[in-house]
Amino acid sequence: MDEDVFRRRTDRVQAALRDAGADAAVLFPSSNLHYLSGFEEEPSERHLFLFVPSEGDPVFVVPALYETQVRAESWVETVHAYGDDEDPLALVEEVLGSFASGSPHVLVDDSMWATFTQDLRVVLPKASWGLASDVLAPVRMRKDDAEVAALTRAGAVADEVSEWVRAMDAAVVGSTERELARDIERELQDRGASNLAFPVIVGSGPNGAMPHHTHGDREIERGDPVVLDFGGFVDDYPGDQTRTVVFAGDPPEEFEHVHDVVRNAQQAAIDAIEPGVEAQAVDAAARDVIESAGYGDAFVHRTGHGVGLDVHEPPYVVDGNDRELEPGMVFSVEPGVYLEDRFGVRIEDLVVVTDDGHERLNDTDRGWRCD
Repeated sequence: MDEDVFRRRTDRVQAALRDAGADAAVLFPSSNLHYLSGFEEEPSERHLFLFVPSEGDPVFVVPALYETQVRAESWVETVHAYGDDEDPLALVEEVLGSFASGSPHVLVDDSMWATFTQDLRVVLPKASWGLASDVLAPVRMRKDDAEVAALTRAGAVADEVSEWVRAMDAAVVGSTERELARDIERELQDRGASNLAFPVIVGSGPNGAMPHHTHGDREIERGDPVVLDFGGFVDDYPGDQTRTVVFAGDPPEEFEHVHDVVRNAQQAAIDAIEPGVEAQAVDAAARDVIESAGYGDAFVHRTGHGVGLDVHEPPYVVDGNDRELEPGMVFSVEPGVYLEDRFGVRIEDLVVVTDDGHERLNDTDRGWRCD
């Protein structure tokens, strides 16, 4: 990604730090660190921090074995490295002291391990503390053009796999949920996904009535409603799509009606999306349709969640969230009805808020028939 993209993001976060009265943010290996620096790594027992002061250039403190990688993958110019035989806290204290002396207010990454937050408290005993999400979440909620483009590519991959699954139709009957999930995983990767965004959900028959059932050894039968929820990472950003389909048979009584209700609820929610609308109003639009049809108690989760470097992130489309939608926000719209021991129905697309409305990032058939 263009270095200027990361610089612009960092400028926005630094302005937010100043507005919040914070002297610095300390980021740990996480999506926040990736978002600002371009460098991605899993947490480990070694101290690896990105220090983002409210004024001036960011600074990395990294184990020596990461130095070359950080310099190659990140735009951040100042990288301090320490060896395994050195005390990293001495280096951390030196760097923090350069822009967070006295009694500073410092924000730490929400996912930072407790052992590292304790080390920071030792280094800055007079500091006050907060969470980095206070400034990063509002910035990350509005996706830039590069992020929307990546999410669009991930959506296209999910669309391709959705069409492939439907084309299988009768060939799926007799397979287990686990077997179909493995096939979907393979197809996502063959079409360009670097990894799964989350474990593939294949919920057949009564298993579909459990919203986060992943997949098991139940064989898919003719006429089973099957909830299919999957996505893959493309250029660091995930797809996330759900369709509920029936393979080669007649569905159970009431299914067609429930599917129509959920589909209408999703459409009502999407129709409500535009700048200035509160997130909770989108949830209410979906929930009103489902409650009016008599299935309110069977809609047991929020209507949606933000999607970015993390598959679940703000804004959350749920009652009580009065945050107004802004252009660049991307989130799922996924109402569902779950009838215990019978079947479930969920339909999900990702949607981006535009200057004058919205745009779906998925465009496959939302009906239940495969033929």
